[in-house]
Amino acid sequence: MNINTNGRFFTSLQNKNSYDEASRTCMVNTVRKLVEQDTDIDHPGMLLGKIQSGKTRTFIGVMGLAYDHGFDAVILLTKGTNALVRQTYARLTSEFEERIDEDDLRVYDIMAMPEALRKYELSQKLAFIVKKETKNLDRIKETFFETYPDLAHRRVLFIDDEADYASVAYEHKKDQNVTHLRVLATKINELRENLTASSFLQVTATPYSLYLQPDDMTIHENKVYQPVRPAFTELVPVHDRYVGGETYFDQAENAGHFASYLYHEVSEKELDAMKKMDRRKIKMDQLLTQKSIANIRSAVMNFVVGSVIRRMQQVKTGQRQEKYAMIIHTERGKQAHAWQKELIRNMEDKLFAEAHQASALLRELTESSYADLMQSVATFEELQQPDFESVWEGVLEALKEEYLISTVVNSEKDVHDLLDKRGELQLRAPMNIFIGGQLLDRGVTIRNMIGFFYGRNPKSFQQDTVLQHSRMYGARPLEDMAVTRFYTSQRIYSVMKQIHEFDTELRRAFERGGHDQGVVFVQREENSEILPCSPNKIMLSSLTMIQPHKRMLPVGFQTGYKTHIQKTVREIDDTIKSVVKQQAKAKREGAYLVPAKAVREIFSLIHSTLEMEEGREFHLEEYESVLDYLTRENERGAYVWLVIRAKRQIQRLNGSGQFENSPDTPGRGQGELSVARRVAEDYPALILLRQEGKKEHGWRGTPFWWPVLVAQAHTKPTVFANKTVK
Repeated sequence: MNINTNGRFFTSLQNKNSYDEASRTCMVNTVRKLVEQDTDIDHPGMLLGKIQSGKTRTFIGVMGLAYDHGFDAVILLTKGTNALVRQTYARLTSEFEERIDEDDLRVYDIMAMPEALRKYELSQKLAFIVKKETKNLDRIKETFFETYPDLAHRRVLFIDDEADYASVAYEHKKDQNVTHLRVLATKINELRENLTASSFLQVTATPYSLYLQPDDMTIHENKVYQPVRPAFTELVPVHDRYVGGETYFDQAENAGHFASYLYHEVSEKELDAMKKMDRRKIKMDQLLTQKSIANIRSAVMNFVVGSVIRRMQQVKTGQRQEKYAMIIHTERGKQAHAWQKELIRNMEDKLFAEAHQASALLRELTESSYADLMQSVATFEELQQPDFESVWEGVLEALKEEYLISTVVNSEKDVHDLLDKRGELQLRAPMNIFIGGQLLDRGVTIRNMIGFFYGRNPKSFQQDTVLQHSRMYGARPLEDMAVTRFYTSQRIYSVMKQIHEFDTELRRAFERGGHDQGVVFVQREENSEILPCSPNKIMLSSLTMIQPHKRMLPVGFQTGYKTHIQKTVREIDDTIKSVVKQQAKAKREGAYLVPAKAVREIFSLIHSTLEMEEGREFHLEEYESVLDYLTRENERGAYVWLVIRAKRQIQRLNGSGQFENSPDTPGRGQGELSVARRVAEDYPALILLRQEGKKEHGWRGTPFWWPVLVAQAHTKPTVFANKTVK
């Protein structure tokens, strides 16, 4: 079918938003398929985007095209918060302002409908915003089949926004949640089935929601789980201003890249101190000097200094000075928010007082933040780099004039009162700190965010929840990214990185059409046997994503003391020599193919010589299980390629002051990583690096072995669940 982009509705949107070709193509393809194919809640059309990447913008374009091609009404199903309904209403009335003014369209919140709509109003195109909860769904059913029964004969498009099921599997009352989900699905289905003509479109940023279904899953012959497949999937194009997990986790590993300066590690003790009031640990008269809250103080100061730098740069280039935001999101409870509010407000008051004195303490804090932020600012040649004295004057002015304001956001009323006319959190001052929990999670837009202090417990992390918590994702000017900082514990950062990898691999499967073959989900049983695992059983805080040529290695450790480990290191030396000499089945490019059983022994010995830092993990069982999985599928036997290097002198910390994470050098094709990836075709490879461990390099003056496991090229994308929901 030919989709006309010159209709009244889409033309208005195109003039307003200047859609690029990729976006228009996505919208046109979606509407064509909605018109040509049957869709319902079990086999919906799917718009798959990324967190904060323009999904709403895209489905509004789809709405416009749908109105131009025979659809009379849109039922927009939203997540269940009043704030999100208000934001959605504001967005739709703004986007379709011209058509509303011309009496072509009416937009309604289903729970705030005017009484006795006239034929004239009902003859227009209609949009109903409906929260996904029982009362809203009952009201839309009543509207269509009792109050205005003629509507039931119109052509209706359902758009299910934030359509993810992932949270179902991880709630404590799982059965109740599954039941609740089915009740909502049943109500939507009843509504849809009684309409003369309808189509169903889901909009999501969570591709795994198609795997993590509440219904029973089927294990296929090849032990691969296949998702509930949508009728069609259209990928929302990612615009060039998008900043996501690739920046925070992938590019962050490149020393010298601006992304390598974003993450600041927060100790578990400091996160604990943010949970509840404890005046023995935190002294209100020492907020600007106390070590126990060094990171939250640094976060506030970096936010102030970063805002000053950006506003100075904007003045220099003749731009309007922007207002900026920072989020503190560590707890759900209101008591914790009240404590954090008291803490931050007191800190603000102390900073204001120090500014009036232009104190040496404030200057020292400003110097520290300036030095931190200018590292990343300096990576952008085109950005002005203001000198310290100018920034110092800017900080004094900002604090004297009280540009800094903090607000708690933790109830429907709070959010409702804080939203501006666009339905976004209002930035009241040049520097706004928002303290809150769940209501900051999803949906509500926060502009110009350059600080994110995060601390929600990862023990029960849910994939969809974690990604929605990742409010630092989205359309971000790179100039703002230069002064952006992200604070959390190493443990949480590691979980978020794992989930980013999971999300990336499943999305890649959809992009290449590979989801038709599914993704492998496996778990280790107590008897160490590896079995298929139902996707909706996995705990996302304890998963490992295995993909072709992916590396696994311990990072963030110190060696044991020389007197404790030198005997074990000698045993490792002897074991490696013996295995290579007596058990090697083949040799290629200096690598030796040896039995996996011998490699397990080496892993166990190495594990006993390393001491992991707080928040860093090197679970022997996990490495052994992954090794078992990678080697057991080969019909020719369980073997591993060993790539061995000695006399290495790597620093414990890299140039950015972070723990070294790349001991395996690519070496322009000749290094051990390149060799490992070439030989690891049907069997995995294990790189064993004997480090000198010198004290001047940050170690304890004793040699040690650093292992790097490399998955073979011929392995399917696999989610390895270290723990599962009982």
